[in-house]
Amino acid sequence: MAFKRGLFACSGRSEEEEPDERQRRGGGGGGGGGGGPALRRRRTVNLRSLSLEDLSRTLAKRNLHAFSLDELKAATKNFSTTNFLGEGGFGPVYKGFIDGKLRSGLEAQHVAVKYLDSDGVQGHHEWLAEVVYLGMLSHPHLVNLVGFCNQDDHRMLVYEYMPRGSLENHLFKNVLASLPWSTRLKIAVGAAKGLAFLHEADTPVIYRDFKASNILLDSDYTAKLSDFGLAKEGPQGDATHVTTRVMGTHGYAAPEYIMTGHLTSRSDVYSFGVVLLELLTGRRSVDTRRRGREQNLVDWARPYLRRADKLHRFMDPSLELQYSERAAHRAAHVAHQCLQSVPKSRPSMRDVVDALEPLLAVDDDVPMGPFVFTVGAEGAGSIATGDEPAQGSRRGKRHVTSAVHAENSLRDGRYASKVKRPESPPSVI
Repeated sequence: MAFKRGLFACSGRSEEEEPDERQRRGGGGGGGGGGGPALRRRRTVNLRSLSLEDLSRTLAKRNLHAFSLDELKAATKNFSTTNFLGEGGFGPVYKGFIDGKLRSGLEAQHVAVKYLDSDGVQGHHEWLAEVVYLGMLSHPHLVNLVGFCNQDDHRMLVYEYMPRGSLENHLFKNVLASLPWSTRLKIAVGAAKGLAFLHEADTPVIYRDFKASNILLDSDYTAKLSDFGLAKEGPQGDATHVTTRVMGTHGYAAPEYIMTGHLTSRSDVYSFGVVLLELLTGRRSVDTRRRGREQNLVDWARPYLRRADKLHRFMDPSLELQYSERAAHRAAHVAHQCLQSVPKSRPSMRDVVDALEPLLAVDDDVPMGPFVFTVGAEGAGSIATGDEPAQGSRRGKRHVTSAVHAENSLRDGRYASKVKRPESPPSVI
């Protein structure tokens, strides 16, 4: 998992010390987020004045479990390194399993347990923000918070386990196979719906750290937003923005937010445009290994986005042309609109959803998969498809017609990469 860092040097100051955090006025930015299963909108609360007792009362009607330290030690096999999933600014993350044997009434399921590192980039305030926002808001494209732990100095968050990991891993760390075009579109639409829901909540929420590593994928590649430690309540009433110290991830944050600290929902729209570019191009938002202007994805791709005849210049070559040109061009236009320098010129996330969702059905111009006729060792003819490059063909990521095939390929031990492990689990004695 990627580390979360401030755009500038981090200080020990908490966000409770931010000046002019937001103008508090009456009213709300209600919206019609549409239907869908398990939707829940409630007013969030002022984090600066929220005590742990207030938190317990606020979330009393939410089906969250307050786990003990011993319960989570049992669920994760005492935070075993064999259960280690990754580490970010919050701290290490472990896979666990909970059921009725751990506590009566618990639904049997795998979970991901985030353990707050007291010396890490984030702290108690970010832990509290995640509990509040994910405790008050529920949506098919937000990761489900199962519970939390607040015992002595231990702070943990317990989420549903997302078996396919992060979008970042699939785009940039899977050297064996490439996500198919249809799966990329599905992920983009799902993530857009998650952001639209947040922006249209009774009390609008600005996500503030939208990036590929914070988009987690379920077994069927349903995208869900995770990591709400930097989320903020949006402006209400006559207020036009929220003023905060600049936090987020370089390459994804909107330019006006970096320069002024003024945060709006259109800041999230810009970040979505960057991720949409990553899905289209297969390139990172910032890649210092590239030359000159190509290091910054937005700077490099922006001149090509509105021209259909330049599509081939920026589309991910690992797709091997297996995508709808019409859908790709329209998606590129959406990215271009999201990346406008003037925030008011950017669309709302609801408009983005409305523009992208119809593209899921545009597949009538997808070309036939590549194939090459080759001669076998005994002179028999055979067909080499895109899944099995012919001898002498360009080597690179293998394009697969189904993302499930890509997942299965990763299970081959010959290609398994070593995963970073902590030297030792956190002290929980």
